[in-house]
Amino acid sequence: MKELLIAIVTGLVEKPEEITVNADEVNEEGVVVYHLHVSEDDMGRVIGRQGRIAKAIRTVMRAAAARNDEKIQVEIE
Repeated sequence: MKELLIAIVTGLVEKPEEITVNADEVNEEGVVVYHLHVSEDDMGRVIGRQGRIAKAIRTVMRAAAARNDEKIQVEIE
């Protein structure tokens, strides 16, 4: 899942070397939280107008997780 998130975001940003993803342990609800960190300059590209790109990233990641019977959440920081 981490590799998929990095692959999606790499195509959006100008500084792909600054992408980091940290995953928390599974919480009591069975959800894994992924924390995505990008360069300050690329933050607007990842979030998009009115959060559309961020919403699309979260949708794709949830769909991929559902195929593996997982629950995930993506936090963009």
